[in-house]
Amino acid sequence: MRSSRLLSILLLLQTRRQLTARELADELEVSLRTIYRDVEALAAAGVPVYADQGRAGGYRLVEGYRTRLTGLTEQEAAALFLVGMPGPAAALGLTAQTNAAELKLLAALAPDQRDRAGRLKNRFHLDTPAWYADAETSPHLSAVADAVLHDRRIKVRYRRWSAPREVDRVLEPHGLVLKSGSWYVVAATETGMRTYRVSNILELTPTDEQFTRTGDFDLPQFWQDHLQYFDQSRFTAQAVVRVSANLAAHMYDVSFPQLVAAVAATAPEPDGAVVVTLPIESIPNAAATLARFGNALEVLEPPELRAELATLGRTLTTLYGSPEEQDV
Repeated sequence: MRSSRLLSILLLLQTRRQLTARELADELEVSLRTIYRDVEALAAAGVPVYADQGRAGGYRLVEGYRTRLTGLTEQEAAALFLVGMPGPAAALGLTAQTNAAELKLLAALAPDQRDRAGRLKNRFHLDTPAWYADAETSPHLSAVADAVLHDRRIKVRYRRWSAPREVDRVLEPHGLVLKSGSWYVVAATETGMRTYRVSNILELTPTDEQFTRTGDFDLPQFWQDHLQYFDQSRFTAQAVVRVSANLAAHMYDVSFPQLVAAVAATAPEPDGAVVVTLPIESIPNAAATLARFGNALEVLEPPELRAELATLGRTLTTLYGSPEEQDV
């Protein structure tokens, strides 16, 4: 709407002091001609906006002029928690609302406060995906977010790990969580509160059916409890391993939190090696995880894991070894 765009131009000039017509057009995704008309409309309405000519010129407001028209719309207020997180905001389809909310917040600040906020924005950045992984995309994320915001049920076809792989569910979405670049929806179902990976939603049908949120539901606390339960359920056994002195000295390069924590909490042996006890999942999973350390890490127990690693070694030798090695 034009009124919203005029307000955006006014707030942009108030927060950034000077912008060219091209910068305004790019910011608002409109043509230069539209910007020229809008600036003329602001001037005709009594807003003290003028243009500095020349290479370093642009539109400015008269020094000291400030507007107080900074009230947030309902959608902008809902998007406040995403200010400073352009990636998640875009994934949820809330970029415009987040940008508008940030602009209005900055416009409400005094000039020196606005300058400090600008410095922080330019010097701190949140990058949510983990190393060596891209952020997941899901065509249904914005629909899930809309259902979360408006307390509406959704019908989904979901792909899970166990059979049957594809199941139909009616969800009452209570919240969304972004974990290392992956989105999860926490929803109430017939069997209680459950967590679903949004990228595994194959089909989604919105409904007009509203639900009543669980009164005492606390999303951060639920997620923390969920992570603890997940770790307890997936780590079903333990392994005793000997970490070489060289590997122990380079734990800052290791992306294995349980190993890093165990080495840090254990005194080294005289030769610098460290013997630690690790929680593990299944024997095949643990073998695949620990094999990447080569001879820098030796499994001492359990014998089943040692045997699995030996089998894995023979398999790799058969696949990649020379004919002489394969005959050994």
